[in-house]
Amino acid sequence: MADRGGKAPAWTSAAAVDVDAEMVIVGAGIAGLATALALRRLGVGAAGGGVLVLERHAELRSTGAALTIFPNGWFALRALGVAHKLTSRYDAFETSRVTTLETGATQVFRFAGRKSSSGDVRVRPMHRKALLEALAEELPPGTIRFSSKLASIATEKAQGSPEIAVLRLDDGTVIRSKVLIGCDGVHSVVSQWLGLSEPASSGRSAVRGLAVYPDGHGLKKELRQFLSEGLRAGMVPISDTDVYWFLVNNTVPAEQEAGTDPAKILREVTDNLGRHMPAEYLDVARHSDSGNLSWAPLLYRAPWAILRGPAARGPVTVAGDAFHPMTPDMAQGGCSALEDAVVLARALSRAATPADGVASYVAERRGRAAWLVAGAYLSGWVQQGGTNVRGVRGYMVRLFRDWIFYRFLFPRLADTMWFDCGDLVEPNAEGKTHSE
Repeated sequence: MADRGGKAPAWTSAAAVDVDAEMVIVGAGIAGLATALALRRLGVGAAGGGVLVLERHAELRSTGAALTIFPNGWFALRALGVAHKLTSRYDAFETSRVTTLETGATQVFRFAGRKSSSGDVRVRPMHRKALLEALAEELPPGTIRFSSKLASIATEKAQGSPEIAVLRLDDGTVIRSKVLIGCDGVHSVVSQWLGLSEPASSGRSAVRGLAVYPDGHGLKKELRQFLSEGLRAGMVPISDTDVYWFLVNNTVPAEQEAGTDPAKILREVTDNLGRHMPAEYLDVARHSDSGNLSWAPLLYRAPWAILRGPAARGPVTVAGDAFHPMTPDMAQGGCSALEDAVVLARALSRAATPADGVASYVAERRGRAAWLVAGAYLSGWVQQGGTNVRGVRGYMVRLFRDWIFYRFLFPRLADTMWFDCGDLVEPNAEGKTHSE
């Protein structure tokens, strides 16, 4: 089957057969597609069935509408060879303007922290689907298998051979693979099989949407945030016509009542939770595309569970949200998933056995992932004025936020967004580069 340009697509539909593969990745989100591409760049898994990506949906998911890529994400995208496809489409911005509604005070800070950005290594918001497509376009035909829902996982070991993963899909297909990588999100089937703890609630939820202005919005290219008791609202232009916006709130019963109904979600924002927000913000919310409007709890895995939990068993591991789900308060979910992809592919390319590669990857990523989760949680808790914290304690948290956090702590947190996960090639003894 060929696409409209005549090139065979990188995906197929499911069919009930027995399959042998070198590597299986569960989930065609950012982590899954980036890992598949990183493995391809290094030639890992090229033999014996290659790399197979299983996606339970019928097409690439666009849940989340948009995301922001920080310098660490661009370092990874550059290593993957796709950064140029996105920097040419999306403009960079460097400032955030934060207004506390109760006092009217506004603070301006740089997202780059204490460092200077240049070239493609800058902060850029973008459509999530554009990133997924940029990654998927680089994969060989047949790599992604849609409508493939994982039913069970097991491992088996033949005498004298390394342990392999055995997967059963709900259509009866059995897949045997030398490596299994779970990139199947916050509620990962693979992470559950490994025995990682369930994600915990942060006590906060977020409404997220994409506003569309066919004739242009005229907004300045910066992140605007508005703080109020128990609320944090924000908006940032993605293009001349599209604006990503969000409203983070202490979890309320109305979230369950609204469910996934876009009309109810928007009405709750404009008529109740966010009714006192500035007119420009409410205008953005009212221009929302109903197909990209969501309201969901913000979950995370405890840092100590990431540091000590069973993130690998033999040739099986996890990456992205399946490994280290985090709140979005430092915009590091997608960026850290891209880091995972590069580090994991590199580890597998260097190891004597798949199990050794998986263990090396987990050991390298535990510390940074735990730190990002902790930093994101702290950032969100403080900016929210202390989740469900009221009275004198709430006042003290807000005082800390307005006078200390944004001025002194956030720049230090922003410095962690300059982490460079490295390339997929490294110099050899003669100073030249070669694929690992």
